[in-house]
Amino acid sequence: MKIVVLGSAAGGGFPQWNSNAAGCRRARAGDPKAAPRTQASIAVSQDGVFWFLFNASPDIRQQIEANAVLHPSGAIRSTPIAGVVLTNGDVDALAGLLTLRERQAFTVYATSRVHGILNDNPIFEVLARDVVERRIIPASGPFVLTLPGGEPSGLTVEFFPVPGKVPLYLEQEGLLMNAPAPVEEGEQTVGAAISDGRSTACFIPACAMMTDSLRQRLAGVDTVFFDGTLWSDDEMIRAGLVPKTGRRMGHMSVSGEDGTIASFRDLGVRQKILIHINNSNPVLLEDSAERAEALAAGWTVAHDGMQIEL
Repeated sequence: MKIVVLGSAAGGGFPQWNSNAAGCRRARAGDPKAAPRTQASIAVSQDGVFWFLFNASPDIRQQIEANAVLHPSGAIRSTPIAGVVLTNGDVDALAGLLTLRERQAFTVYATSRVHGILNDNPIFEVLARDVVERRIIPASGPFVLTLPGGEPSGLTVEFFPVPGKVPLYLEQEGLLMNAPAPVEEGEQTVGAAISDGRSTACFIPACAMMTDSLRQRLAGVDTVFFDGTLWSDDEMIRAGLVPKTGRRMGHMSVSGEDGTIASFRDLGVRQKILIHINNSNPVLLEDSAERAEALAAGWTVAHDGMQIEL
């Protein structure tokens, strides 16, 4: 199984278009220790020919151009992208679908909850239904990713519920800025366990908290890409960015007693990779104390173009 990290940042990317924070300034200035990143997505292939995208970032066009494995190489209109797997309905997970609107055949895999978001918004009808199949997948049980002709790709995926919240644009009116976000565990936010029959990688770009069921799911997995949005819960408040905690945004912190590093300490995951990293998170900076702490704890910080073979 081959995996390419197309994008590793959270919504807005790094540097974020309207951020003048120190880290973003370093990235714009070309500081090699503050490498720019596009919004989170990975591409997975069993044969190195056909690829499946996990989430469709708003930066998808840039990501395709930056990775030759995703370039068209057959007919005048062609693509090696056989499908897109969506793990939630956030803007940074599905807005890139609008770029893939040129009557090109592929399959969109998502839960009924996420497909409901697409169905309710007529702008997504640019993905012509006679060309682009929308396949509803429950948040339980494995399913086979198929090639354009219907043949099995050699990859199976299993969705599993992950604690999360509804996308910001679907929040109930009147929910306070700093109130805890209502967290649910169902089809709104899922993780994806990707397998080729030999190895398994889990993709979890959004997670509000660690639970016993999630611990059991991840124990002993070969590779896990996990939500690295914020280093600390009050990070964005202290930086003067927005009056929101990480919990309010539906993301657990990397640090702290109940954070990601601590939660994974005894899970036996061979390769632990932080992804979906906010521009405010100092772990993005190679010379930061936070980066050193993450590395010492056995974590890798994802970067655009990163390649893994399992």
